[in-house]
Amino acid sequence: MSVTNITLGQYLLDCLKREGLTEVFGIPGDYNFTLLDTLEEYEGIEFITGRNELNAGYAADSYARIKGLSALITTFGVGEMSACNAIAGAYSESVPIIHIVGAPKSQAQQDHQLMHHSLLDGNYDVFRQAYEPITAYSAVVTPENAMIEIPQAIHIAKSTKKPVYLVLALDQVLESITTHIEPSLQVSTHSNSLQAAVKHADQLIQSSNNGALLSDNPVLRYDLQMPVQQVAENLNIPAASMMMGKSGFDERHPHYIGMYGGTFGSEEVRHTVENADFVIAAGLIWSDLNTANFTAELDFQKVINIQPDHVKIGESVYPNILAKDMLEALAQLDWRSQAEIVVTEFPYDTEKLLSAEKDQPLHAGNYYPRFQQLLAANDIVIAETGTFTYGISQLQLPEGATYIGQAGWQSIGYATPAAFGACIAAPDRRVLLFTGDGSLQLTVQEISSMLEQGCKPIIFVLNNKGYTIEKYLNVKVDIDKQVYNDIPRWQYTKLIEAFGGDAYTMQVHTNQELDQAIQEAEQQQNQKLCLIEMMIDDPMDAPKYLRKTREFLQKQEQQQ
Repeated sequence: MSVTNITLGQYLLDCLKREGLTEVFGIPGDYNFTLLDTLEEYEGIEFITGRNELNAGYAADSYARIKGLSALITTFGVGEMSACNAIAGAYSESVPIIHIVGAPKSQAQQDHQLMHHSLLDGNYDVFRQAYEPITAYSAVVTPENAMIEIPQAIHIAKSTKKPVYLVLALDQVLESITTHIEPSLQVSTHSNSLQAAVKHADQLIQSSNNGALLSDNPVLRYDLQMPVQQVAENLNIPAASMMMGKSGFDERHPHYIGMYGGTFGSEEVRHTVENADFVIAAGLIWSDLNTANFTAELDFQKVINIQPDHVKIGESVYPNILAKDMLEALAQLDWRSQAEIVVTEFPYDTEKLLSAEKDQPLHAGNYYPRFQQLLAANDIVIAETGTFTYGISQLQLPEGATYIGQAGWQSIGYATPAAFGACIAAPDRRVLLFTGDGSLQLTVQEISSMLEQGCKPIIFVLNNKGYTIEKYLNVKVDIDKQVYNDIPRWQYTKLIEAFGGDAYTMQVHTNQELDQAIQEAEQQQNQKLCLIEMMIDDPMDAPKYLRKTREFLQKQEQQQ
């Protein structure tokens, strides 16, 4: 081992650049100044500041969903604690973020000095410990261990698709690192386990007349779109997506039948999936909202459950199998369904526009078809936690479109900073943000970041006078008594002026006004940010999927 002429800060940035990162999100703080100063002089990576650490974390989350990895820099204590919710959400939703924390000087930590941003108890490991349960790896990085810990952390983030945590002392960023041979970190499938799993799956499939495929979140995270599509094509089986896996399967593909949402979603899709002789489930996540409050009903004896690192069929578990290898093996099986792929009707077919009166007030039944008509190839569609989650997820995405939402973590306020992150990650793609008034009030500052960076998303703000989603989910108390779900009235179209920017804005009340605003936004989208505020008369207006959810919850409440 020997000391190099590369500093700790330079080496860290070299590792991030090697992974293809061209931007790093974060907020400056006095304990990360030396790292940010290094970054300012570094070529190839730009520091993107948010308005606060939580929002910067959400932006990094979205960026990673598009580019496969992201990085976030915060300061010690106050900064990292503000970002904690975003990192926990990334862990829940399997999003790889390298969270880098600038900490007080190493000597101050060793001497247990009572420094600001600490708990004033001399404990400088407490925040790393707090991050341990919500990250896949955490390490205190020094010049001596940098060449071991940084590659290890990045490898774990990429292989697990989870956030990792690195903390660097302020004074050590400029110190030269010690030479180590970077570890060889490769994961591969165990051939015997794969052979056994394929044999079991083949026995199940060969005895079947028909099958179905379910695509879920890991298909997106592990870039399995093409292997999954190949399985559906070669076996000639219909494909559906789970809510968390939306956009993992090409929704214009002839084998795609829609989203599987238990009793809340399409009955046609439900019948096809639940009555299949076998189901190939790629990365299935059996959570409450992903399975429509567990109303999805699968016979797991007939499910080939392919997870990122193992396969489960019935009660048998086959470890150490990469999902890509299992999918490729299934695509080569000598079996093909003779059943025709059912052509399903999607909830918001644009033909429904014809029945909507132009001067009719806006409601879910007429504005979702307009959104369906708006979508174009390669769009990035971001839906906020709220009524939009249950409506936008039912749209049929065009070719190449990416859908971003938090169907698992469901942190209200996520979508606006996520849209900012998407704009930075893919500046050549159109970003469509669908958010509610309540959600926007939590993280509205990131519209300022969009304006600062020249981002040009089209933003739809659903003004339904409060937290409609919470009103739907609370079936124990009458709606008029839920005053805590009301919010202050903002003039959303004037936000742009307050943030000192230039944008196209319009407030709309009717179908015709929305049509005109969308048409104008499409003309302006290449020049400026566009914000359309949709005024909804009925505060309980909601898409059909959410109404079914409330009916289910009401029945459950009556049975108690």
